[in-house]
Amino acid sequence: MYEQASETERQINLSFCTPTAFRQQEYDSALPTRDCVFNSLINRWNKYSNIELSSDLIQVIFPSYFDIRTEIIADSRSKFIGCVGNISYRILGDAQPLTIKQINALSNFALFSGIGRKTPMGMGIVRRLKSSAK
Repeated sequence: MYEQASETERQINLSFCTPTAFRQQEYDSALPTRDCVFNSLINRWNKYSNIELSSDLIQVIFPSYFDIRTEIIADSRSKFIGCVGNISYRILGDAQPLTIKQINALSNFALFSGIGRKTPMGMGIVRRLKSSAK
């Protein structure tokens, strides 16, 4: 996956297929900020990969489009609020090809790792969409 990641693609389109939420201190947040999304991916990547990625690489990622809403998912004990919909991020500035490659590898990894909390319950299923002009 890492070897196949693009060193030039600067557009990242993600589809949040099931409700996705993030732990922020002692509370949950349904807002998929750059830091929440990509730090979740970096933490999972670093847990399972021999190629360690730094959290500094997300500094060049900025949201460029979003069409999101909240949804509630319930289990037998409680209810969780999460985000569903589509978000596009752009890599801006003088990002090095290695940084772009690492961000693209992370974005492709999202389908396999999930993002955010409660992924074993089916929350946080996210897939990358092909780039389009947005």
